[in-house]
Amino acid sequence: MATFQVVTEQHGELNCWRISSDRAELLIAQQGAQILSYQRVGEPPLLWLSDQAIFRHGKSVRAGVPVCWPWFGNLQRNPQAVQAMYHGEQAPAHGLARSRDWQLLGIEEAGNGLRIEFQLPEAQGDLPGWPHEVELKLVVELDEALKLNLTSRNMGNTPVTISQALHSYFAVSDVRQARVEGVEGLGYIETLADWEQREQQGALAFAGETDRIYLATPQTLSIVDPHWNRRITLTSSGSRSAVIWNPWTERAKELADMVDDGWQRMLCIETANVWNDLVELKPGASHSLGVQIGCEMI
Repeated sequence: MATFQVVTEQHGELNCWRISSDRAELLIAQQGAQILSYQRVGEPPLLWLSDQAIFRHGKSVRAGVPVCWPWFGNLQRNPQAVQAMYHGEQAPAHGLARSRDWQLLGIEEAGNGLRIEFQLPEAQGDLPGWPHEVELKLVVELDEALKLNLTSRNMGNTPVTISQALHSYFAVSDVRQARVEGVEGLGYIETLADWEQREQQGALAFAGETDRIYLATPQTLSIVDPHWNRRITLTSSGSRSAVIWNPWTERAKELADMVDDGWQRMLCIETANVWNDLVELKPGASHSLGVQIGCEMI
């Protein structure tokens, strides 16, 4: 049985928990139930935490795995069924869940690992401008791999439609040397070219700003990082789409919470339900979006 240590920490304005074992260390913020960092002992980080991250109430940290819910990205770019769920005025990017405090339900040992469970009580009718009753829970499991599972259960009397993502920031030695495998031949939406639909030729390498929505994605994608001699493997569930993003040089300079060259050391692959891959929850129905993050040396 692995042994774990849990320490409460304050980072800026945010309450956090640092959870460590003899194999790995995890830092999680109460705001957004957001994993801020994840690193296995003796290895480079697997999840990226910006050197210039801002830890402030109401602002998602540029790090780890923000939870985007009940919509992803710009609400106006979402299908009408998702837009119709929101009755507020200004819709924040990436929804309402990532900037609110979640409730920690428990941390317990499970097999040779650890199980951490959060819920967002406000999702049951108290989110501003979003008057629907959904039980929203995030379960994080830490053992040989890191597993996240986001479950939405419609507690109300009317259907609810959402888009969502586990917006994972991965650490890489140099994104210009990395590549993503598993996307070969997939259709994708090139958001930087007027949202054209295109087809991926070969593995994805990086030579400029990247912001793509991949459609009908396989269950497994991987980041190959030759300099660190490793392959990060993402195994998703409850998802048929993925968003791959890197801001590159000019966009990074516009981001106050990223150093100018920070783009070189990060790559986002977001396990998602976006575009036409929506989640429609009838009363009483539930849906789980999950990702398992593993790593092997190559």
